[in-house]
Amino acid sequence: MVEMNCPYYLVGVSAIALKIDQIGIKPPRGTKDIDFAVMISSMDEYNEIVKILIRKGFTKTESTWTLYHNNYDVAIDILPFGEIEQKQKINFTDRQVELHFLGFREVLENPDYLQIADKTVAIPPFPGMVLLKLISWNDRPEIRKDDLSDILRVIEHYYALSEDEILSAHFDTFIDAPEFDKWLISAEVLGRKSGVYLLKSDLLRNRIFEIIDRNLSDTKQSPLLISWALQKNWEINYAVLLLKALFRGMKHTLENSGEK
Repeated sequence: MVEMNCPYYLVGVSAIALKIDQIGIKPPRGTKDIDFAVMISSMDEYNEIVKILIRKGFTKTESTWTLYHNNYDVAIDILPFGEIEQKQKINFTDRQVELHFLGFREVLENPDYLQIADKTVAIPPFPGMVLLKLISWNDRPEIRKDDLSDILRVIEHYYALSEDEILSAHFDTFIDAPEFDKWLISAEVLGRKSGVYLLKSDLLRNRIFEIIDRNLSDTKQSPLLISWALQKNWEINYAVLLLKALFRGMKHTLENSGEK
């Protein structure tokens, strides 16, 4: 990716782990699966990236976009987006597989940057990460259950990462609240900031709203809310409050922009 001068971004749980490491929080689950999103214009460019990685010791796997390095026992997913997309999806014709990348362009237009030793790594901002995780889980819930855990982890540590901004720019999220709750405050602020991405794309906004509406329409049967409640040993009602806070934040941004 560097050799081809293609913009690339660390996404997924590894990006979350590196970000919260800034406040001294270590990841609860180790992962040797690393996800990269790479901005390219054609499948030829994608295949060239794969060839370069194979020369460096990686091998192809059964998954179309995953390569594995035996010496390091690490798997990497190379997720293409950009001009290569056709209606927010990419067809891997050799294996008749489709990948959906709704939201990648909007979220990665202005990434966050982390310094790791002498390297600079671009990652999705956490508000955008929440959107990407919601879409990823919704598209493949049977194999993407960890996405819901990752969203919770972002919410859990967002206050510590953004306390100054929350107090200065979003103090109204807790000034009238019955009690101080960092989880609910963080969820609402994340919603407000993720709303900026929703303003860029009607398709993205409609998909996110559909996911949230569906999970709030029958809360006792919602796989999202049930997962959150089980993971944190919460009553389902608290998981509902958390999702509603996230949704309320999104709507706040849209309403203040004149959008509905």
